[in-house]
Amino acid sequence: MVSPAIALALLPFIVTLLIRYRHYLLLLYRAVLVAWLRDRLTGTSREQRAFQYLLAHAIPGDPHHILQTFDQWCYHCEHLSCARATSGRIVERVLLERAPLRVLELGTYCGYGTVLLAQGLPPGARLYTIEGDPRHAAMADKVICLAGFSEQTGPAAGVGLIVGPSEEVIPLLQEKHGLMNTNLVFMDHCKRCYLRDLRLLESHQLLAEGATILADNVLFPGAPHFLQYAKTCGKYHSKLHRASLEYFRTIPDGIAELRYTGTH
Repeated sequence: MVSPAIALALLPFIVTLLIRYRHYLLLLYRAVLVAWLRDRLTGTSREQRAFQYLLAHAIPGDPHHILQTFDQWCYHCEHLSCARATSGRIVERVLLERAPLRVLELGTYCGYGTVLLAQGLPPGARLYTIEGDPRHAAMADKVICLAGFSEQTGPAAGVGLIVGPSEEVIPLLQEKHGLMNTNLVFMDHCKRCYLRDLRLLESHQLLAEGATILADNVLFPGAPHFLQYAKTCGKYHSKLHRASLEYFRTIPDGIAELRYTGTH
């Protein structure tokens, strides 16, 4: 048992830690503890609860309003990791500047990023999005349909959802799914997979020369090996956009923007 004297001596240090890391503690509370408790009480996942909120409040067929409704849920109800704020603006800028015809998204999750990408695609473009979790993929498919981007409803003829681990799907993209190469890659899946999957894209010649790679959350939770490789391998012009974690303005984060040169 800790003596009162030691406890009093440690108190300023503990208070300092609580003040310094209060935003991360709030994230832990909202993203983990609250979600766990509501999962148990309701018998549904937070992703399912978010989709029910979309059904009740979003305008079907209006991608912009669906993204806004997602944001409202994440700000005021429960936390979901979606590409919003700075990341969303960078995605929209790249889509406008580059007008990519072949886009690959790694990490569909609930479909937020897919809708964000799909609404900015030029005519005739094709978006491939890969999700490893079948439960998340099932919800994302519903969100894509709600936004009017299903393969059965016209505007979404350019959106294809592929379910499976990225390390298994990427080697099959050319032969099985018809993606010969891509002009834009958006990474928002497991951060420790960023470098592995980037090298898979390289080895299978899936990056067109001049292709742009956008990688979200490279500072928090972080992808240090990916960033180091991008800076030192000689194949990319890279820059880091400083941002904040989605729906937590006080937690610093960043999105990496790489331009593939094809050189070694």
